[in-house]
Amino acid sequence: MATQQQPPHILIVGGGYVGMYTALRLQKKLRKGEANITVIDPNAYMTYQPFLPEAAAGNLEPRHMVVPLRRVLSKCQVITGRVTKVDHASRTATIRPTPGERYDLKYDAIVMAPGSIVRTLPIPGLVELGIGFKTVAEAIFLRNHVLGKMDLAASTENAELRKRALTFVVIGGGYAGIEALGELEDMTRDACRYYDGIEPSDLRWVLVEASPRILPEVSQQMAGYTVDRLKERGIDLRLATRVESLLDGHVKLSDGFEFDTETVVWTAGVKPSPLLAHTDLPLDARGRVRAHATLAVEDMDNAWSAGDCAAVPDLSKDDPDATCAPSAQHAVRQTKVLADNIVSSLRGGSLKTYKHAYAGSVASLGLHKGVAEVKVGRWWKIRGFPAWFMHRTYHLSRVPTFNRKVRVMADWTLGLFFRREIVSLGAFANPRREWERANEQTETFGGVNG
Repeated sequence: MATQQQPPHILIVGGGYVGMYTALRLQKKLRKGEANITVIDPNAYMTYQPFLPEAAAGNLEPRHMVVPLRRVLSKCQVITGRVTKVDHASRTATIRPTPGERYDLKYDAIVMAPGSIVRTLPIPGLVELGIGFKTVAEAIFLRNHVLGKMDLAASTENAELRKRALTFVVIGGGYAGIEALGELEDMTRDACRYYDGIEPSDLRWVLVEASPRILPEVSQQMAGYTVDRLKERGIDLRLATRVESLLDGHVKLSDGFEFDTETVVWTAGVKPSPLLAHTDLPLDARGRVRAHATLAVEDMDNAWSAGDCAAVPDLSKDDPDATCAPSAQHAVRQTKVLADNIVSSLRGGSLKTYKHAYAGSVASLGLHKGVAEVKVGRWWKIRGFPAWFMHRTYHLSRVPTFNRKVRVMADWTLGLFFRREIVSLGAFANPRREWERANEQTETFGGVNG
């Protein structure tokens, strides 16, 4: 008796921009029974990262900036866990579920989209003091941490401790750093009205950037405008400056400036996922998967990649060695070509190439403040409230699912009538602390009934 042939199995490693959007398009384009799709990610949700600054500042409910994978990928199998190894020669991926024992999973085609991780430097004290800004958990922790330091400053009579608590440092002047700085500084300035004895002038925000300018994605003119606006708000910008040490909260900069702080936000770049080093896929000098403009991995059959972890040729530039920047704008657009090419390859069709002309950038500098460069016929440079409104409009149009769009809009609408909350829920950082303290007291005093 002949056995029925199983449909090909497509494994998608990563549930971020590339993973989720590719799976969404595949489940829409593929016919019933044409292929099986499995998505693997350590989280059961996709994070819309451009909203992290607003979530950290309290303008947006954190749950509304994440998309549950199982809800939107109803025709896919979703596994919560990590891929620890990929042997494409044998079409096998090693999975470590959360929790559970490792096991091997067979596939016929693979989409490598594990994204990137924070790129750190060997700066003394960075590991102990630094706070990343790449996940929802980090955004929530940072908000609670900053407000907690304001609580501390308002409650102490120690002048040095107060000054240290009200000093905040952001390292990295790209989009992530500037938007985090703008939103958090705006939040602390607004919160001062509720703290006795703390004035906006008591707050000290410092931005440290190793290059001579900020926001390399926009023109020098718009970057200069941003610098001027931040300085008007009393923010200390240290450009062309490196951090040499952060030991015990004592900051030493390459320009000789030194000061103390208890808050260091690290946004100085990303690097490809370390998983890629545990695969047999071809990598470039920066550890990214080498891919063609079709998003197919070089010299590999039925292997695809896109986003932060992939070195994809940038056909919009004359330089043959140019690759697409690791941005959400590229990642989302690449998924359309990627998914369509996978479907086409299953059906024996031809492949398309990815080419995207730069259409502009938008950035928020806090509530009602922003900068934007967009190309509509010609280049338009927009500043202030119109740019901030454009920033919100653009990202609202890009956040996945109608459900999340409505929830985000509801948060923003309520923000028009009510002030944001300034409560620090510090227990989120260590939710078992009260339990541990109670246990310590029980042991000390001999039990409840002792």
